[in-house]
Amino acid sequence: MAFWNRRRSIDAMLAPHDGPALKKTLSWPHLMALGVGAIVGTGILTLIGVGAGLAGPAVLISFALAGLVCACAALAYAELSTMMPASGSAYTYSYAVLGEAIAWIVGWSLILEYSLVVSAVAVGWSGYAVGFMNGLGWALPEALTVGPHVAGGIINLPAVFIIAVVTGLLLLGTRESATLNAILVLVKLTALVLFVVLALPAYDQANFTPFMPNGFGAPFVQTGVMAAAAIIFFAFYGFDAISTAAEETKNPGRDLSIGIVGSMVICTALYLIVAAAAIGARPVASFAESPEPLALILRDLGQGTAAQWLGASAVIALPTVLLAFLFGQSRIFLGMARDGLLPRSLAKISSRGVPAVVTIFTAIVVAVLAGIMRLDELASLANAGTLAAFFAVGLSLVVLRVRDPNRPRVFRAPLWWLVGAITMVGCVVFFLSLRTSTQLWFLAWNGVGLLVYLVWSSRNSRLAKGEEPEG
Repeated sequence: MAFWNRRRSIDAMLAPHDGPALKKTLSWPHLMALGVGAIVGTGILTLIGVGAGLAGPAVLISFALAGLVCACAALAYAELSTMMPASGSAYTYSYAVLGEAIAWIVGWSLILEYSLVVSAVAVGWSGYAVGFMNGLGWALPEALTVGPHVAGGIINLPAVFIIAVVTGLLLLGTRESATLNAILVLVKLTALVLFVVLALPAYDQANFTPFMPNGFGAPFVQTGVMAAAAIIFFAFYGFDAISTAAEETKNPGRDLSIGIVGSMVICTALYLIVAAAAIGARPVASFAESPEPLALILRDLGQGTAAQWLGASAVIALPTVLLAFLFGQSRIFLGMARDGLLPRSLAKISSRGVPAVVTIFTAIVVAVLAGIMRLDELASLANAGTLAAFFAVGLSLVVLRVRDPNRPRVFRAPLWWLVGAITMVGCVVFFLSLRTSTQLWFLAWNGVGLLVYLVWSSRNSRLAKGEEPEG
């Protein structure tokens, strides 16, 4: 096991690669739109109901706690991404700071995260799409709108359809997909602002009583504020997808930090406002089980037309989340394939500057998952993968500050020791607050991944073959 902690050299990592390269076409507005597009999605449009069911009105505290941990993780990402502007995100940082074996676990966890996020968002999009189509009188058979976990269900066909559409868009090129993403993000933000404007007149303080019906909760307890925060955590991450675009950014030293931190600030404020407006407008129990809680609230308020427009905006704009995470997943695969930890054939770049092979492969996997699994199962397991990656980023920030304090840093996280500590402690607490079944599935996934690493990847990496100097 002497190979487990071999590290990539940061300087070698940033050296030019042979063969076709990703095109540098993105600036900070594209990155911020990518971040907001990834963050604002199923989490606020759908999972607000799941979180409110666990925590009651105290879901506001859950949003704040999840936002605090993600804000610290975002600061860590901003510092590391500007130091190592390469595709791979947390996997790349871990490889350079913590060693190959841990980097593999992080990369394997990111594969889980991104694949399940895309699947979960596709299922969330399907809920709004079906509701919107029903409102127009275009009802699909129920067997084609839910997976086999529901009696009579066969496949969630709308979820599979939207994944195919977004994949086709990504194959056209990075700049083209990023520009359309920015337009759709504006549609989504406008819809949420409209919801707040219409819900606030119905605000009733009585809906916040009792404020914390299930208590604060604790690790290993699957109800209460902490359990809701562990699920709502899904609503905040997405800024990490920005770091996967590092190689395609015109000025990574400036643009990455603006995109990561800026998108987190915007989305945290927006989430708290929307959640407060939703709970103030209607009792939690009335929308906790709905797959489209915000649209349901508007219909209950007699705003049927506005509910239809909100559903339409979700149908139109939720694919921005799919786009961001499918984009990020393909870049994670690309980084791992370049390093030899996955077959190098996956690292092929098309003439349009897109890793087409891994994009199509990822789309097939997530379409299968979205077609058969439930939203809450997907979101919970995706959170486990993200928590592992965020923990590694917080640890990498601290280790690199201690090991190499004089290395140039374009962006420096303030109070780095506190930022790293909050990120790591928060991730551990959130992980322990997930369902026991989720924890076990996550460990099983990484058990399989570790076996793959020991049998194949550890022997085929560039470092193992001496193709690159160790750090």
